[in-house]
Amino acid sequence: MAIKKRKPGWIIGTIALVIITSVVLFVVIKNSNNNSSETQQSVVRVEKTNIIKKAMALGAIEAKIEIAVKSKISGVVGKLYADVGDYVEQGEPLLEVKPDPTPLELAEGKRNVERKEIDARKLKNELDRQNQLKERGLISNQDFEDIRQQYDQAVLEHQIAIEQLELLEKGKVRIANTNIETVIKAPITGYILEKSVNVGDPVVPLTSYQAGTELMKMADMEELIFRGTIDEIDVGKIREGMPAKLEIGALPGKTVEGVVSLISLKAKKEDNTTVFPVEIELSQIGDVVLRAGFSANANIIIAREDSILAIPERVVTFRNDSAFVRILFEDGSSVEKYIETGLSDAIKIEVTSGLQEGQKVLEKKVRDII
Repeated sequence: MAIKKRKPGWIIGTIALVIITSVVLFVVIKNSNNNSSETQQSVVRVEKTNIIKKAMALGAIEAKIEIAVKSKISGVVGKLYADVGDYVEQGEPLLEVKPDPTPLELAEGKRNVERKEIDARKLKNELDRQNQLKERGLISNQDFEDIRQQYDQAVLEHQIAIEQLELLEKGKVRIANTNIETVIKAPITGYILEKSVNVGDPVVPLTSYQAGTELMKMADMEELIFRGTIDEIDVGKIREGMPAKLEIGALPGKTVEGVVSLISLKAKKEDNTTVFPVEIELSQIGDVVLRAGFSANANIIIAREDSILAIPERVVTFRNDSAFVRILFEDGSSVEKYIETGLSDAIKIEVTSGLQEGQKVLEKKVRDII
């Protein structure tokens, strides 16, 4: 007869005991972790520090005085005497504009000289005839003076026509010991920042009804300025004369100091944001080499407090226009306490009353994301 084999009871009991033990250990470990996270909650100490409240302006470094060089005569660029980056003194030549008259302009210039010469010759003959009549007493002195003035005017107009033709053909002329030429000279002392033309390019003159061709841009790089914009939220907090520190994008780690010199009265729109133009005069550059066009951020110092009691603003709970923190005692207990606050830079906040230096303040609990 076959005998049935039974599983020993102690095996089943052992498995059940392992399961129960595992569940108990899991619960204990979880509670232990929860208690540990509560007892090991982060704290910060109340300590003395400096707080600087700032407003940021975005912009660039520019030359305070920047001039566009233009020509008052038309033609083509014949020769360049200076190039981008060159330092030139006021009055030094920059480029030469060669006359490039059309055949019609040249023909009109020559015919104008001939016409003025004929007019002057005719008046000279009339003047000689009037002089003979005057000697005979047949005309008055006043009539003779009128004819002589007309002749002098015709001679002057003939000379002007000759000089205009010479300037049209050669690009230079000498008038009363003064050389008039088509060489454009530097209007200021400084550096050439841009060159807009090359040899052979046409030049449109600057007149009262047209802007003219921009030939070069010059600037005195000794006088630099920050020009940028500030958000409308901060513009009411700043005023002229406030100090500022500039961070130059192309020069990491380098800072330049300045003073707010201009706050625009009119706003403008940039990317659907209302901003106000500002200018900051650079006061302390040090050994930093600046170039026009460097992008920069200007931190305008609105307020500053040194050696004051402060805590991170993240540990403060604001309710009904009041501020509260939770203080941790040596025995591990904690209590919420009302405090009075002062200056804030959005990271640290001044504590004017309610806390003492060295006290421990609990960080806010971080909620688990479910």
